[in-house]
Amino acid sequence: MTIGKSPSGDPGRTARPKAEQASGPDAVKKAAADPAPQTTPPNTAKNTEPTIGQVLGAARLAAELTVEEVSAETRVRVPLVQAVEEDDFDRCGGDFYARGHIRAIARAVGADGDALVARYDRAHGGSPLAARPIVAFEPQRIRSERRRPNWTGAMIAAIVVVVAVIGFNLTAGKSKAPTAEAAVVPSAHPSASATHKKPAPPKPSPVAAAPADRVTLKVSAESGDSWLLVQNSKGDQLFQGDLAKGDSKVFTDAKSLKVVYGDGGAAHLWVNGKDLGQAGNDGQVVKATYTPGDPQAG
Repeated sequence: MTIGKSPSGDPGRTARPKAEQASGPDAVKKAAADPAPQTTPPNTAKNTEPTIGQVLGAARLAAELTVEEVSAETRVRVPLVQAVEEDDFDRCGGDFYARGHIRAIARAVGADGDALVARYDRAHGGSPLAARPIVAFEPQRIRSERRRPNWTGAMIAAIVVVVAVIGFNLTAGKSKAPTAEAAVVPSAHPSASATHKKPAPPKPSPVAAAPADRVTLKVSAESGDSWLLVQNSKGDQLFQGDLAKGDSKVFTDAKSLKVVYGDGGAAHLWVNGKDLGQAGNDGQVVKATYTPGDPQAG
């Protein structure tokens, strides 16, 4: 009987073969069963970079400016300036306006507006593809929204004025005819010059003949063209446009007339029969309101 020895020299024990390394599907199962060693992720340093609002707030304090002074400089309302300094850009009304507010406030407090806008774009999805040119298009938008002249109302008002003037002239002519005839004393031997130089009765002015219970305005463009806007007491637009040099317009209403003269020096006006002369100086925009019995500009 042979007694074997282990590789370590201990008698009575036979050497055991080394365990074979598992391979194939068994190795995959064993690897899945054994938990993987846990590794601790490296510590990341916290981002201590100040926010956009903090940068703007610190710059404002360094410039010794108040929120109200920044608002007056940038025309950005005080609540929006405070919202931007608190990084609350939702109150700006969109990315486009938020970028504009950031750039305007940065310019007022001496900060780098382009760098702050770039940070805003990285945090909110990038910069816009094309900027909208507000200044170039705003006048065109306002011009397109200008109210069209109410030609129907102006024609009706003109017809009423013409009818009133004609009726008043007919009545005044009938009442003054006997007086004019009585003033002419027939001569036994009238001269030829007296026959041909008979004075004609004065023709009453359309403005002077206006009814006393209404307000009447006559505007004449004497020295040049003048833009004119006329509204009655109800707010209806009687006329809007250019009054060419040498032209005149007559307007009337039961209560009041509101007028805007584009060139006060070019507009000569009569109110309720009284000559008020020029509406203002050359190139001056004049606003006036006239009422019955009031010969002066309102």
